[in-house]
Amino acid sequence: MAATIYHNPKCSTSRKTLQRMRDAGVEPTIVKYLETPPSRVALEKMISDAGLEVRQAVRKREALYKELDLTDATDDQLLDAMATNPILIERPFVVTDKGTRLTRPVESVDEIL
Repeated sequence: MAATIYHNPKCSTSRKTLQRMRDAGVEPTIVKYLETPPSRVALEKMISDAGLEVRQAVRKREALYKELDLTDATDDQLLDAMATNPILIERPFVVTDKGTRLTRPVESVDEIL
């Protein structure tokens, strides 16, 4: 199975998701999205494919969210901010042949493995 995880090794949820995938016998392509962020178009597709609203995919507790005053931002403004500042992207996103999920909770990755 082809699988990709948009991973932040400092995030416990991201590490747990990666381990859960490996425990299921799936060795994903690991994209450290803070170093290699998805394009705005790819980000928008992942969010849509996961069945989320843009606002559900942004890290609202991140200090930069407040600094950029994104509380009342439009979807386009949020996508631009996330594409420019990948620290604002909620994590981890997992993409497989069976679908895309923002794996919060971690167990939601099981739906696409």
